[in-house]
Amino acid sequence: MSLPRSGPLAHIRVIEFCHVAAGPYCGMLLADMGADVIKVEPPAGDTMRAWPPFNNGYSENFASLNRNKRSIVLDLKAPADLEIARKLILSADVVIENNRPGVMNKLGLGFEQFKAKHPKLIYCSISAFGQTGPRAQDGGFDVTVQAASGIMSVTGEEGTAPVKAGVPVSDFGAGLYAAFTIVSQLNDVARGTGGANIDVSMLGANLGVSALQTSEYFGTGNNPKALGSAHPRNAPYRAFKCQDGYFVLAAGNDKLWRSVCEVVVRPELPADARFVTTLDRAKNQAALKDILEDIFAHKPVTHWVEAFRKLGVPCEPIMKYADVLVDNQVAHMSWVHDITLPSGAVTKTVGPVVAVNGTAAGIYRNPPALGHDRDEILAELVKLKA
Repeated sequence: MSLPRSGPLAHIRVIEFCHVAAGPYCGMLLADMGADVIKVEPPAGDTMRAWPPFNNGYSENFASLNRNKRSIVLDLKAPADLEIARKLILSADVVIENNRPGVMNKLGLGFEQFKAKHPKLIYCSISAFGQTGPRAQDGGFDVTVQAASGIMSVTGEEGTAPVKAGVPVSDFGAGLYAAFTIVSQLNDVARGTGGANIDVSMLGANLGVSALQTSEYFGTGNNPKALGSAHPRNAPYRAFKCQDGYFVLAAGNDKLWRSVCEVVVRPELPADARFVTTLDRAKNQAALKDILEDIFAHKPVTHWVEAFRKLGVPCEPIMKYADVLVDNQVAHMSWVHDITLPSGAVTKTVGPVVAVNGTAAGIYRNPPALGHDRDEILAELVKLKA
């Protein structure tokens, strides 16, 4: 697969000096919108290339974050390759890097070193704690930044051992913030403004998406608590155990609450002083959970989900990925795509998931073999110089 690039960013060139997740995810989002993303890798490759599972020797994890990109191998300790990197940056609209702060400057590839010669350059650095400040030089991975940002303090059940969110929110949240900010700055450049030096931190991204938790602290002076699947201001709004497993019920207002009482045939509950308002129910949700689970225990998940859906009460079984990836809605939205790996193996991936004018962006280039596009990229640099 190597189809023509198209999309709103098809005129944009991005050079990606990134590895693992946050930066590559940002680069892939831009590539999905049509940007020409050139992934610069060291001789050993992005470290995610070594992450299982492997399909004929090629990492499926790597493939999931690097579609629609080209790859060139550069040894940035070698003067000749370092010069190629400089030329690539000068040819670019956007640079993304997620090295330790200061590394790109030491290589002569930092923003300040190109600012005068390339004033329209948008240069985005992604790190754990930011490019400046007392923690700038501290390293971080998704789980450590989840801990540092407070997310782990509100994840899991109260009084149990800390757990992280099941998906790497620090990495992917930072990648989303980076992509959004890059596109915003591209709009400024198009209006005649100069380039920009973007500083995205995983810590800041985690705090940004923790708006409800930080506002609770600012408003009360109390630390938000871990509530498992429950909600601090809504009930019944959590996972409930029934005869053969668990399902999630979200009755987020009084009308939905009355529908819940209708389904469980407990017409007296709306008048119970503990459950009159949403805040009453949230305050007394432990007692409410016990009442409802005593009823739910007599029927299976399928019964309760069907009954609540008939009355328009949002509810869902706890889906495994094997289930959701073949769900009718996922199929309707055409989110699962076949891709061919450099090894020749055909696998599947979740492709672009946002529709514009009714259609999601496509996958026009399979994930690259290490250094696969070097000759093509170097030939382009010669043409640009000419």
